[in-house]
Amino acid sequence: MVFWIASLVGLAVAYLFGSLPTGYLAGKLLKGMDIREHGSRSTGATNVLRTLGKWPALAVLLIDVLKGVAAVVFARWFYLWFSTVSSGIPPTAPDLQSAEPWTVCLAGLGVLLGHGRSIWLNFTGGKSAATGLGVLLAMSWPVGLGAAAVFCLALAAFRIVSLSSMLAALTAIALVCGLGSRLNQVHQMMMAAM
Repeated sequence: MVFWIASLVGLAVAYLFGSLPTGYLAGKLLKGMDIREHGSRSTGATNVLRTLGKWPALAVLLIDVLKGVAAVVFARWFYLWFSTVSSGIPPTAPDLQSAEPWTVCLAGLGVLLGHGRSIWLNFTGGKSAATGLGVLLAMSWPVGLGAAAVFCLALAAFRIVSLSSMLAALTAIALVCGLGSRLNQVHQMMMAAM
């Protein structure tokens, strides 16, 4: 029961984090425009760059990354807190290792869904690349940094954001597969330190 309640709360909060339409708000606040009527019609940082400039785009990018990080951090914290409150004792390491990753993964999916299908924008939004980077960084920073590095290198070489995003996503998959057991060890050490 604890797992299901923690997962549902984590999923709902993550969706709400993700649904904050930062690109749309930047357009409204800075130029009084609906960014979805310009450029690629997306609310992401790339369209903000095209329509509002580099500084608003950088702000939107950072906030969108932080939305992904916040969703994962909240899901981890809430699962641990709720497990402790509901039973009176903190969960043991095997309990955390079996249920907490599922709660975190659901939160990651929730924040991506919220960013791409925001309730505040009639279920439209961005493409979730920056928010996905935040999720990766919070779940496994080596994978997130590797994906970000490939994104930056591909963008510098090809100047195409969508291609860079796809290459970064493929890199993340390759890193998870290639570093699987080592990432598990890093995660266990982090959980032990908490």
